[in-house]
This record gives sequence, C-alpha cells and structure tokens, in this order.
Amino acid sequence: MAKKNLFPPREDMLALVNNGELTVKVTPNAGENSISLSGKGESDATLLVRVTATPENGKANAAVLKLLSKALGLPKTSLEIIRGHNARTKVVAIPD
Repeated sequence: MAKKNLFPPREDMLALVNNGELTVKVTPNAGENSISLSGKGESDATLLVRVTATPENGKANAAVLKLLSKALGLPKTSLEIIRGHNARTKVVAIPD
C-alpha cells in the first residue's frame, strides 16, 4: 500500500506566508502528524497542523515546529512561534 502524503505542496504552504509570518491552526492529541490546507480561496486559506503531542510543557509547540520544518525543508532552528504559544492559532516566523 502506498504511503499517503501528509503535507500539501511546499509552494502552496509558502504562498500563505505574509510578511515573514505564517498563521497556523493547531490540533494537539491528533491521531497522526499532518498538515493540510483549509479554505476556499487564497485569501481565507489556513494551514491546519495536526500533531500527536500533548499541549503541555511546550510539547505540542515543539512538534509543530518540527513538522513545519520538515514540510517546508527548512532547519527547525530557523522557525519560531512569535504569537499564540498557549493558543490553538499560532503565528510562526518564516525566514525569507
């Protein structure tokens, strides 16, 4: 059985970056780690990030950064959550 793709195309995710910031909606305690796009048009599209980690002691935040770095092909150390550390909607700084 073929392994399903857990990420949308890199170009589609990078198209959501606005002024070096990417807004994501996180679902912790998910069944699997995955990233998907939500929304009809480009203006209301959102990046949905599902992680298996629990939202305690920063575990879910670390899992989000690790998953995003893998999907975007960027080093994990170059990504940083700049807003929403304790919220489901987070803003992540993406380098140019």
